[in-house]
Amino acid sequence: MKKKILYIEDEPYLGRIVRETLMLKGYEVLHKKEGTRLADVIRQFNPDICVLDVMLPHVDGFTLGNLIRNLFPQLPVIFLTAKSQTEDLVQGFASGGTDYIRKPFSMDELMARIENQLRLQQQKNGNQPELPEEVQLNAWRFYPGKLELHLDKEVRRLSQRESQILSMLCLHKGKALDRRLLLQTVWGDDSFFNSRNLDVYIRKLRAFFAGDDNIQIITLKGQGYLFVCG
Repeated sequence: MKKKILYIEDEPYLGRIVRETLMLKGYEVLHKKEGTRLADVIRQFNPDICVLDVMLPHVDGFTLGNLIRNLFPQLPVIFLTAKSQTEDLVQGFASGGTDYIRKPFSMDELMARIENQLRLQQQKNGNQPELPEEVQLNAWRFYPGKLELHLDKEVRRLSQRESQILSMLCLHKGKALDRRLLLQTVWGDDSFFNSRNLDVYIRKLRAFFAGDDNIQIITLKGQGYLFVCG
C-alpha cells in the first residue's frame, strides 16, 4: 500500500515539481496550496506524513502544525521554510514539527527526511515498548498521547519533541538511557546539530520539574541520562 503525503505549498512551480517527484517515487500525494479546513482534509485523506511550507496564505505553517499536534499528535510533520534563524527552527519544533528543512533544498534531502520520519513512525508503532495513556510521576501526570503534563489543575502543553524525550526517559526510568539511542529514536540520527537540540530540550524538561526534588534528569557524562522519579 502506498504511503500518503499531504503536501501544502503555495508556490506553483515548486509544488508541481515536488508532487510529481514524490509520485514517481511511489507515494500518493495530495497537494494543497493553503491549509483551509485542514482537519477535514486530514480526516478524509488520512496521510502518513505532512510536509508543510511555513509561509502560506491565510494561515501560516506553524499555526497549521499546532493544529495537527493538537488533533493528530502522532502524525509526523516536516516544515519547509526559507527562514534560517535558530529561533525559527525552535518555533517549528515547538509547533509540532518532527523535522525541518531550509529552502532551497534538494529532492534527495527531502526524500531522505520523509523516509526517515516514516521509518521512525513505523518503529514507534511496531514492537517498541509503549507507555500507558497516563504516567504518574510523583505529583505529576504525563499523558504522552495528548502531549500534556498535569500538576493538580495546571496543564502544560508539550511539544512533540518534549513528549518523545520524556517518554524515552519514562521507559528507561531508573536505568541509564544512552544518549545516542535517544537521538536516534527521536531525531533519526545523532548529528552534532541534533545533539545540541537535545541539550535544549533536556534543560526545558528539567525546568518543568524544578519544583519537585524527587524528580531528576541526571547527566551521565559520556553516556547519557538517568531519570529518577520517587
